[in-house]
Amino acid sequence: MFDTLSDRLAATFKNLRGKGRLSEADIDATMREIRIALLEADVALPVVRAFVASVKQRATGAEVSQALNPAQQVIKVVNEELVGILGGETRRLRFAKQPPTVIMLAGLQGAGKTTLAGKLGRWLKGQGHTPLLVACDLQRPNAVNQLSVVAERAGVAVFAPEPGNGVGDPVKVAQDSIEYAKTQQYDIVVVDTAGRLGVDQEMMQQAADIRDAVRPDEILFVVDAMIGQDAVNTAEAFRDGVGFDGVVLSKLDGDARGGAALSIVHVTGKQIMFASNGEKLDDFDAFHPDRMASRILGMGDVLSLIEKAEQTFSQAEAEKMAAKLAKGPKEFTLDDFLAQMEQVRKMGSISKLLGMLPGMGQIKDQINNLDEKDVDRTAAIIKSMTPGERADPHIINGSRRARIAKGSGVEVSAVKSLVERFFEARKMMSRMAQGGGMPGMPGIPGMGGGPGRQKKQQKQAKGRRQSGNPMKRKAEEAAAAARREEQQNQGPGQDGGPFGLPGGGQDFELPDEFKKFMG
Repeated sequence: MFDTLSDRLAATFKNLRGKGRLSEADIDATMREIRIALLEADVALPVVRAFVASVKQRATGAEVSQALNPAQQVIKVVNEELVGILGGETRRLRFAKQPPTVIMLAGLQGAGKTTLAGKLGRWLKGQGHTPLLVACDLQRPNAVNQLSVVAERAGVAVFAPEPGNGVGDPVKVAQDSIEYAKTQQYDIVVVDTAGRLGVDQEMMQQAADIRDAVRPDEILFVVDAMIGQDAVNTAEAFRDGVGFDGVVLSKLDGDARGGAALSIVHVTGKQIMFASNGEKLDDFDAFHPDRMASRILGMGDVLSLIEKAEQTFSQAEAEKMAAKLAKGPKEFTLDDFLAQMEQVRKMGSISKLLGMLPGMGQIKDQINNLDEKDVDRTAAIIKSMTPGERADPHIINGSRRARIAKGSGVEVSAVKSLVERFFEARKMMSRMAQGGGMPGMPGIPGMGGGPGRQKKQQKQAKGRRQSGNPMKRKAEEAAAAARREEQQNQGPGQDGGPFGLPGGGQDFELPDEFKKFMG
C-alpha cells in the first residue's frame, strides 16, 4: 500500500546522501519533495502541512546542522515524525475488571467488519482468551451466516439467535449475548454491528442504541484503508455520532496509496489499534506505529519478523537443530531441510517475510514476482526421494535423479540444482553453527572469522615492501642496518625513551618511508 510513498521518499533521501552539510536550499528542496510525496499518497492536506512544518523546524535546527551525517539525521527526524502522526506508542486493548470485556465493531458496509470479527476472535484466542462473536448485523443478507462460517474457521464460538436478513432486534441480541457469555464463561464479547453504504441517521441510531445497551469497553471503528480521503470524513462522522476508542485498518494489503492510515490518527485523535493485511484469518495483528514508519522508509520490520518466528518455531526444535549442525555438516539431512522449510512456510507468504527485511524495498519488483510455489516444488522433490537418499544425497546418481524428477513432476536439472544448493547451504549453516562465520568473510566478533581472509591478511602483513630501484633499495637496507645496530648498542632503558624507543626522543629520527607522509 505504501509503495509509492516509500519510493518517493527513498528518491528524496538519495539526493541528500554524500553531503557533508545541508544548505537551506537543500532543506527546502527536501521538504518540497516530502510534501509532494505525501499529497500523492492521498494524505489529508492539514496533516501534510503539520508534518512538513514540524520536520522543517527540526531540520533547520542544531539537531541536523551539527550532526556528523546530516542526511541520516534528516531521515531520523522524518522517521520520528511519521511515528508521531501514526499515533506514537502502540495502543493496547483495555480489558474489563469483571469479565466479559465487550468490544463493539462499527463502520460502513463493505469495510470488512464481519471478516475482521473472525480475525480478531482468532487473534484473541491466540492470546489466551475465550472470545464470543455476536451477530448483530441483522440487515445485510446472509451476514449472520457469514459470521457463523468465519467463526467456525477461526475456531471461536458465535452467538446468533436471530436468522437476520431483516428479521430480529439487534439491540436485544447484543443484550442477551452478555448474559450468555457470563453463563458460558466467555471472557470477551465481540459485537458485529450493521453498516450502510454511506453514513445515515438510522445506522448511527442503531449503533448508538447497541452502545448504550451493552456499554462496551472498546468501540473499534473499522475503516477500509483503500477508500482514501473519504475514510477521514466517515471517521469524523462516527466520532461525532457514536464515538469510538480506536481504529482498525482493513485491506492494508491493497494497492491504494495509504493516505487514510497517515491521516486518520491526526484528524480524529484516536489511535490505530489493529491492521488487517490479507485475506487469511491470520493476516491480522496489532498496529505498531514505529514499525509501520520503518517500513514506509524502507528500513524493514525486523521485530515483527522475529515475533512471527517465535510464534511459529519451537524453541526445543531450534536448539536440537543447532546442536545437530554443530556436530558437522553430514548430520543435517534433507529431512531436516524440509522440516525447516515447512516451518518458514507456516510464517506466511515468503514475499511478505522478505519485505520485512531492511533494504528489500530496492528489489521489491523481484520480491513481488517471487513464485510462492517454488517452496512446494522443492518439498515435492524431497518427498519423492527414498529415506536413504534424504539421509545421504551423495548417492543420488543420474538414474535416481530421473526417477525423483518423474515422481515430483519437475525437470532432472531441478533435482540436480536442489541437491547442489542443499550441499552449499548445509556447509554454510554448519560453519556458522560452529562459530566460523560466513565463508570468505571476516568473522563477526564472538563468532570466529573466515580462515581464507585471515590467511590473506597474514600473507600481506609479512615484511616491509622494498623499492624496485636497486640503488635506492641498497640505501634503505644500509639505513635500516645502521638503525638496528644503534638500537642494539644502546639497549632499552639506557638513555632510551619509553617502551625501549631509542634516543629518549631527542636524537630519534623517523625512517625515510615515513618522512614523505610527514612532509
